[in-house]
Amino acid sequence: MSDNHGSEERKEYKGKSRDRHDSGDPRDQEMGDQGEGDYSGRRSRQKMFFKRKVCRFCKGTVKLDYKDADTLKKYITERGKIVPGRITGTCAKHQRKLSKTIKQARSIALIPFVEKYR
Repeated sequence: MSDNHGSEERKEYKGKSRDRHDSGDPRDQEMGDQGEGDYSGRRSRQKMFFKRKVCRFCKGTVKLDYKDADTLKKYITERGKIVPGRITGTCAKHQRKLSKTIKQARSIALIPFVEKYR
């Protein structure tokens, strides 16, 4: 092979995609060996829908109260950390109130600060 041929090949691909399926969209990149057959390694063009998380405090189904330890335990992990709002679905306003309420319940020993290690 001549050295000249290699440089021509590089010039040919310069600025162009080497993948014939690549349309420039990062969602269209191949996913490796997972997609054999009809799937052919590309992600589906269909949009993925998910159920939007709704703040239960805004809806009014749950009330914030530092004395209600059972409700507050749903918003802390088994290790005692406060679960973030992006996971529970609480809005920023109620997440701030929730964290204050949990800290208040911790200070009067209704909820433990940290679970014991086994």
